[in-house]
Amino acid sequence: MNNKKKKILIVDDDTSHRVMIKANMIEKDYEIFEAENGAEAIELVEKDFFDLIIMDIKMKKVDGITALKKIKEISPSIPVMIMTAYSSVQTAVEALKLGAAEYFVKPLDMETVCHSVERTFNYLMLQKENKTLKEQLHKNFEISSIIGKSIAMLKVFEVLALSAPSDATILILGESGTGKELIASAIYQNSNRKEKPFIKINCAALPENLLESELFGHEKGAFTGAVAKREGRFELANSGTLFLDEIGDMTLATQAKVLRVLQEGEFERLGGEKTVKVDVRIIAATNKDLEAEVKEGNFRKDLFFRLSVVPITIPALRERMQDIPLLAEFFLSKYAEKNNRIIRGFTPAALDKLMRYDWPGNVRELENVIERSAIMSFDQLIKPETLPDFTNAATAAVIEREPVLQPGRSIKDVEKELILKTLESTNNNITRAAELLGISRRTLHNKINEYKIEM
Repeated sequence: MNNKKKKILIVDDDTSHRVMIKANMIEKDYEIFEAENGAEAIELVEKDFFDLIIMDIKMKKVDGITALKKIKEISPSIPVMIMTAYSSVQTAVEALKLGAAEYFVKPLDMETVCHSVERTFNYLMLQKENKTLKEQLHKNFEISSIIGKSIAMLKVFEVLALSAPSDATILILGESGTGKELIASAIYQNSNRKEKPFIKINCAALPENLLESELFGHEKGAFTGAVAKREGRFELANSGTLFLDEIGDMTLATQAKVLRVLQEGEFERLGGEKTVKVDVRIIAATNKDLEAEVKEGNFRKDLFFRLSVVPITIPALRERMQDIPLLAEFFLSKYAEKNNRIIRGFTPAALDKLMRYDWPGNVRELENVIERSAIMSFDQLIKPETLPDFTNAATAAVIEREPVLQPGRSIKDVEKELILKTLESTNNNITRAAELLGISRRTLHNKINEYKIEM
């Protein structure tokens, strides 16, 4: 892991102001450099690399807007945060359009500034780590359609890499909107059958009689409207892969016929007597708890065992919050291009808002929100006000699931448990946890040290 200090350049013609910012930044263990004006800042950027720049707009020798334009020409990837007085907020908005990552109104709230700097660095680190992860995995396993670097997704990638090249039947489990079809496609693309057919069918989209016909085909005259022989999905997928989406919605009668194909590799078309032999790899998916469905008699136990040779559970988005910035950037790039919009990314505050939401609709809901935001935004950066007015109730509810107040417990024990539960509910996000607890980040850090809480 790279422990090199982050280099921050502070640009302001007010010496006392620079000293104040520097004192707070050094406390956060950053390496600080100073410039008295925009001209000096441009010269420094031409000679050296900085991880972030905090710059005033109004300066006597080369103002912040002019310096920002030039810095973005020299090094477009450097995040530049702008400082402005209340009277020049409109100028700050112009700076955002030119590529500034954030702006702060003087007098500065240094805690807010430090939070924004830390949040920006965390986001840049996620982008870099995801790129490295993709490069490593792509050597042996192509997952270009799947985005994620969280621990939960790394476990999924590991199972995919091991199981995809085999012929094992795979059962993909997960809530609606988690991307089960993408996972199925990744398995197929990395299988030994990737040059053969990949046939899909949604078992919940068709009534039983039509589903059977779609799966197994039918002979001419098998039923009203069957004017010709038709091959089913199993035949079409022969030598390849068949993806049975939402298999938990299949009736027991159809389940029995699917089980036979899995066991014996054969079936008869509807209305036919000839046995059809097939060699098909099955990938199934469902948002239902199949074990519970088995207990309730809604799903065959033998079929469940046949399907779940390799079960893969896709985590809900709330269980992989670390992936939200990566997913959001991907969807924004996709829909900005689709709608001919010039949008470069999100402000840190907008990303923070996305991270606070519980996402009951998972990745599909996030994609819809980003598409809407790309259409509705008038700026080059998505801001918090562009996003829907999310509620934090879902996040806050996690803290309240279990009572921590019990007679006989000390105040310190209660406080420690409340901190632990809050950190757990926010995936150890210090800023969000501190806000939910109603204390400053520094106070929360002190409490973590006091109670020897491991992060």
